[in-house]
Amino acid sequence: MLTSETDLSAPLPLPSGLVAELRDCYAQPPRAYHNFDHVLEVLGHFATVAREPGWDQPVEVFLALLYHDAIYDAGHKDNEERSADFARSAIARWLDGQGVDAGRVAGLIAMTARHGHWDASALDRDAALFLDCDMAILAAEPARFDAYDKAIAQEYRGRLPAWMFRHYRRRFLRGLLAAPRIFVSDWFHARCDAAARANLTRCLDSGRSALKASAGR
Repeated sequence: MLTSETDLSAPLPLPSGLVAELRDCYAQPPRAYHNFDHVLEVLGHFATVAREPGWDQPVEVFLALLYHDAIYDAGHKDNEERSADFARSAIARWLDGQGVDAGRVAGLIAMTARHGHWDASALDRDAALFLDCDMAILAAEPARFDAYDKAIAQEYRGRLPAWMFRHYRRRFLRGLLAAPRIFVSDWFHARCDAAARANLTRCLDSGRSALKASAGR
């Protein structure tokens, strides 16, 4: 089982062994944000898109969201590539004969390595909506966004010096805020851009205030 909502929107039945294997993957190593709760959250967005604009290839997008962070080690540059490879092998193992385009699933997962660097004109409709499902956390309620931001920092604790993490994290967030649009699909852009910009501005302002306070001690 996933959740009652996402079960209703799942475009294909999932073997219990597949779900159990995935849950194990998302628990290794222990993760503060990129865990199975994150998967359920993005599948909630998948369900909303399925009800409203709809998907052209719902099976492939659904599986790409399921597997997009299956392999995650904070700071490693090959997480997306390894997750894509794992998805291919899992589809062959668990979903053989069901007509799933494993190459499309792997290709979507690989795209998440370039969040914040995509030109909408380079993406088809499903790819844009898929990427935005993963980025929708940026437009969450302020308390949820703050919890996400702290969880990302927790995942990098011990992996990078705190000052280095703050530098790269702020550079990433500033880049998102400076972009003409944060979300590459028109559907998410219309619904989420303003809330995401408010969260990013507040987060960056808070970080600057903290740095000034620290410097003044």
